[in-house]
Amino acid sequence: MILIAYDGSSDAKSAIDGAGELFGGAPATVLTVWEPFIDVMARTGAGLGLAPGIVDFEEIDKAYEQSARARAAEGVERARRAGLNAQPRTRARHTTIAEAVLAEADEVGAGVIVLGTRGLCGIKSLWLGSVSHAVLQHADRPVIVVPSPEVAHERTAHRS
Repeated sequence: MILIAYDGSSDAKSAIDGAGELFGGAPATVLTVWEPFIDVMARTGAGLGLAPGIVDFEEIDKAYEQSARARAAEGVERARRAGLNAQPRTRARHTTIAEAVLAEADEVGAGVIVLGTRGLCGIKSLWLGSVSHAVLQHADRPVIVVPSPEVAHERTAHRS
């Protein structure tokens, strides 16, 4: 079983395409992680002034989860076109995205994790963090990080 982290970005699309090239015909799980609204509010501090009852957290979470399901289904369609036998999954993020990916890998019994990279470095990487880096550092199974065509092109241009 292959676990592919998918958020709809070009990097994630490249990860699916790369997984198809490497593991065509294999069973795969396409995972989209979503964050409950209360966790977003707590992390950003944006909801500190909201009075209870003004915001319907359950409705917002249903919308977030539905959006994640739609993205996972989109990823599954791409994975099937790439030759994988894929199924969609979503998972709520309660800590970090990397921890959610690793927990899902355990749950589905993934033999390998495939994800994209935005190619961040320097200050951007420090500020925004890196899901791929965190997964690489904490995984207990092989991890394949696939750069998007844009990132690969930029890296090739820098070597020239």
